Amino acid sequence: MTLRKALFWLHLTAGCVCGAIILLMSVTGVLLTYERQMIAWGEWGGFRAPPPASGEPPMSLNALVEGVRLTEPGRPTSLTVRSGPEDPVAVRIGRDRTVYVNAYSGEVLGEGSGAWRAFFSSLRGWHRWLAMRGDDREVGKAITGASNLAFMFILISGIYMWWPRPWTRNRLASVTLFRRGLNGKARDFNWHNVIGFWSAALLFLIVLSGSVISYRLMSDAVYQAVGEAPPQRSRPASKKLVEKRTTAPETVDFEAVFATAREQFPDWESITIPLPESATKTLTVALDRGSGGQPHLKSSVIVEAATAKLVRREDFGDNTLGRRLRLLLRFIHTGEAGGLAGQTLAGIVTVGACVLVYTGIALSLRRLSAWLGRF
Repeated sequence: MTLRKALFWLHLTAGCVCGAIILLMSVTGVLLTYERQMIAWGEWGGFRAPPPASGEPPMSLNALVEGVRLTEPGRPTSLTVRSGPEDPVAVRIGRDRTVYVNAYSGEVLGEGSGAWRAFFSSLRGWHRWLAMRGDDREVGKAITGASNLAFMFILISGIYMWWPRPWTRNRLASVTLFRRGLNGKARDFNWHNVIGFWSAALLFLIVLSGSVISYRLMSDAVYQAVGEAPPQRSRPASKKLVEKRTTAPETVDFEAVFATAREQFPDWESITIPLPESATKTLTVALDRGSGGQPHLKSSVIVEAATAKLVRREDFGDNTLGRRLRLLLRFIHTGEAGGLAGQTLAGIVTVGACVLVYTGIALSLRRLSAWLGRF
């Protein structure tokens, strides 16, 4: 048996065994393509408020936070300001609630229902661990992880098998261009080859980054590939050693903190400021210049709580090369590292993965039917 023929049978077997799981992950992946944008539209998109006709600037964040404290039950824990003039200020209360406030009047416009987050959380559950619960979640994660590795092999072996030999115009056209007027096996074969040819490279990146997310060994390999020691797993702190601070919080000028953070990046898109429960020397302000899924456009600004003076700035480039690669791979998997265009491209090639599974299984069933017809 030649290498090409051996790879063909391994390719076919992997597709038949893992095809259903790969299809499920691909379909849920397509549905998760615009998760961030859909949550934003569903959670706070309806709470936009135009600036007043008088041209008054947004109200002080100090007054806004105090207004929320007086009118809403629970303790505010953070606030997020977005750069859009009509965008509401998001104030997180406790762990589960977020209220949206008119940046100009301080009026509470509404509360995020959480329905969109719950919907996408359910999709992620199917995508990552087949919606299994409790201890069974690890079983589901093992199945999807193994299927993801099988898909990686399918992509690599597919490129090798269908690479034109020799390179001629007709052979190249047969694997790169859709042909009209085909039906049945010929159509499926053409679609399988063409979609596989054009989407293989990007699908490989998506699948590879998915494996890095799934397996600690592969995540560690990212660091080792650039000569760095993988980070150690952090252990949960012992409850006996955790002392909750009860000191009353100092008065923090959140408007001044916001101004300090904003000065660092004039092109900011969102700034998140923590609202401390107890006295603290510094505040770590999260600043994003992208869509939320671009780690290279995220920074942290550490300021003095009492004076709002800048202590230091931590940018993506301050991380080690291994850490930067690991962060990028997380968002290459969803395409978010490339912004909206990257998400769209990832969604398109994932639709292609669905077609690859369909045509691959269809071709396998036709082969099986032809084999059974010989008896």
